[in-house]
Amino acid sequence: MTKILDGKTCFLTGASGGLGQEIAKELATHNCNLFLTGTNKEKLEKLKKNIESSINNEIKIDYEVGNLDSLKDIEKIISTTRNSFDKIDILINSAGLFIVKSIQDSTLNEFEKSYNVNIRAPFIFSKTFSEDMIKNNWGRIVNIGSSSSYSGFKNGSIYCSSKHAILGLSRTLEKELKPNNVRTYCISPGSIKTDMGKISKDQNFETFLNPIEIAKYLVFIISFDNELISDEIRLNRINVE
Repeated sequence: MTKILDGKTCFLTGASGGLGQEIAKELATHNCNLFLTGTNKEKLEKLKKNIESSINNEIKIDYEVGNLDSLKDIEKIISTTRNSFDKIDILINSAGLFIVKSIQDSTLNEFEKSYNVNIRAPFIFSKTFSEDMIKNNWGRIVNIGSSSSYSGFKNGSIYCSSKHAILGLSRTLEKELKPNNVRTYCISPGSIKTDMGKISKDQNFETFLNPIEIAKYLVFIISFDNELISDEIRLNRINVE
């Protein structure tokens, strides 16, 4: 087990989703304390209990329910985090909103909601928790992008543009925060075997990436503490149908 993450505290969004749950489980095996946020209280509570019952490590886990489209909810989430933990060492922005519509059928409300979740929330959390990382001269920020960060697809104008924005944010943070030993990563997977992935009707769901493997890869990447860094990672499927 890598000891670099031992005792660190991670703030994870999208923890009630398929990928977020697997990331939380994997981090727990590395003795990471966890603050989880998501939109489904039952799933967050179940995840917390499952982790606590399946590992022997004495880690602290707390959570807050909220909609990242709401600034009021984001403020509540940050406040609960500050009451639970003295500092955040690792930030993982895993929450995402996947809208598939032609530009003619898309609404301004859908555009704004998608950008609020996919880029505004990561910006706010990065701004807030990077202060802890700078102060402690150690930190990790991981933004979950998409293969769509690099290429578009039909009816993906809202989603693809928001994921390109998260790639731009990641590139900027990597340059700004690197002198403070804060490393920023943008992990851009292809379609994933989650409920969100089922929205893609024109692809074979069985060929999609396994969220467990992505979670293990993510934790492996942030575990290096010397000179090695892979700031942009694209994860693709072996078989595409």
